[in-house]
Amino acid sequence: MGGVLWRLAPMIYGPTVLFALGEGAVIPLLPVIAAELGADVPTAALVVSALVVGQLVGNIPAGWAVARVGERVTMAFGGVLALGGVAGLLVAPSLPGLAAAVFLIGFCAATFGLARHSFMTTRVPLAYRARSLSLLGGTFRLGMFVGPFVAALLLAMLQDERATVWFFGACLIATVLLVLLGPDPEVVASPSASTASTGDDVDTGEAVTGSIPLQRRAGVFRTMWQYRGVLSRLGVAAASLSAVRSARQIVLPLWGVSIGLDAQTIALVVGVSGAIDFVLFYASGQVMDRFGRLWAALPAMVLMGAGFVALSFTHDLTQSALWFALFAAVLGVGNGLSSGILLTLGADVAPQADPAPFLGSWRTLTDAGGAIAPLTVSALAAAFSLSIATATMGVIGLLGALAFLRWVPRFVPRES
Repeated sequence: MGGVLWRLAPMIYGPTVLFALGEGAVIPLLPVIAAELGADVPTAALVVSALVVGQLVGNIPAGWAVARVGERVTMAFGGVLALGGVAGLLVAPSLPGLAAAVFLIGFCAATFGLARHSFMTTRVPLAYRARSLSLLGGTFRLGMFVGPFVAALLLAMLQDERATVWFFGACLIATVLLVLLGPDPEVVASPSASTASTGDDVDTGEAVTGSIPLQRRAGVFRTMWQYRGVLSRLGVAAASLSAVRSARQIVLPLWGVSIGLDAQTIALVVGVSGAIDFVLFYASGQVMDRFGRLWAALPAMVLMGAGFVALSFTHDLTQSALWFALFAAVLGVGNGLSSGILLTLGADVAPQADPAPFLGSWRTLTDAGGAIAPLTVSALAAAFSLSIATATMGVIGLLGALAFLRWVPRFVPRES
């Protein structure tokens, strides 16, 4: 099975890299495009947030589509539909039209993420599931990491921010062609008998191991009700991790501005934190496969939770810039160690025979955590202070660590 995955790596990971590369090139320019249509800063932020909302809304329909027509058709349709979003970015006459195009791209991004998540759940043996899923998460991070540099190069060459939109369109066309013309991993890689499921017809709240074949496909909402126990417990813990990750992306730039750093220094600190995050993505999978899920989840959550709490006390210190750089690095380490955890835990607790409907619910829950975090930070910073907002996210991270400690051993079939 491992040989098949290695041979089909371009088909398995390639579409995610291409989509993320194009998306990563476009995202930094969305506020600029919005400003050209007359948006002020808050309105531009609202337009950009449509991407997260689209992905959040798209998870459940994507789960339904993958369960009914398969990963290949769903990804191809999502790629074609995303081209409509690209066209909207190019010709949108107004801010509502631009927001709709951004929403559509986020909606389609959910199809790529869920399709490959479902594929890995059913076809990757448990022995190296975490490494495979961490690599999947790493391919997305690679695209989002390299994309802004591609955008900078295109801007330097062509002096037109819409060149990045055309680049995204080219990436989408390549993605669709790769999906349709390459060998289908769903056909070549048969479902793995080694994967485990914690599913059962009735949710007892207890951990269940072993593959349980389903006689008929359950609908998305039926699946949500059937697995309400794991979603409301382990799923909420996973949402807290997603929230802390998302908070890092907004807290660090705001903190740098708040303590008076210039844009270049802030970009350097955030960039180093992101680089640390990226280089550690595979280490998380190694730890989870060799020692168990908690050995990656707990250090990641404790580092990020404690890092936020500690950072909240440094705002008015003499060496605030130095502390900012230090704790940005700590948050980068924590985030890097968390790579693949949400994907792996979702695969661990999903029904192996038909995981897509469950994964749609799981990813909706985790994406909701990521979507709510920036709103929470903004609200608390406006009502109290940025230090209070930062400390609150740290407390959420530490509580999330306790939740993982409580629920991972109960619901995940293997811890070693």
